[in-house]
Amino acid sequence: MKEVVLDTETTGISVKEGHRIVEIGCVELENLIPTKNKFHCYLNPERKVSEKAFEIHGYTDDFLSKQKKFKEIVDEFLNFIDGKKLIIHNANFDLAHINHELEILGKDKINNEIVDTLILSRNKFPGSSISLDALCKRYRIDNSKRVQHTALIDCDLLAKVYINLIDQKEPTLDFHKQDENTPVLTKGKILYFKKIVKITEEELKKHKDFLNKNLKKNYFN
Repeated sequence: MKEVVLDTETTGISVKEGHRIVEIGCVELENLIPTKNKFHCYLNPERKVSEKAFEIHGYTDDFLSKQKKFKEIVDEFLNFIDGKKLIIHNANFDLAHINHELEILGKDKINNEIVDTLILSRNKFPGSSISLDALCKRYRIDNSKRVQHTALIDCDLLAKVYINLIDQKEPTLDFHKQDENTPVLTKGKILYFKKIVKITEEELKKHKDFLNKNLKKNYFN
């Protein structure tokens, strides 16, 4: 099972105000283990970066003006994520910006399955801080390299957080159907599944036999 941890940086918060993507980072996971496959690029947003966004990621207008435009990398990006589940922290934000870029080019919106770790965190730790930094602290993940928000570093951290959030501390094991036990945002609808372990008839019979045997033994002794 292949998944992609994805993060973006932008010129500002709202696409309604014309803000654009300045960086995309993607880290591929296979059975929860990071592979060597990564996708990363800086982008020329063709507009100025807001002061608030600059404080977050530190990318200057001059630096970004020398980068490729989204239309130049869109096919490579879409091929990288094709058919893979996307792991995103606050998916609504990233998807809004990605879909806005696709809309400008007349392309279809993202249709991948999405796991929103923000929703997963909110369900698991209600009332607690669920920022990426807070989750790193909770799970004792070293985020000292995160001086400023950068897409690729955030992806690496989120991959570690994600594995902890779904309670898979040993990613080398083959956990079948892991995707059935995580909150999924699909086409705007959020579905939440909690794993239910069903007891087989054989297991139930063995349990009853065990109880009957031990109850008789304890009673008559």
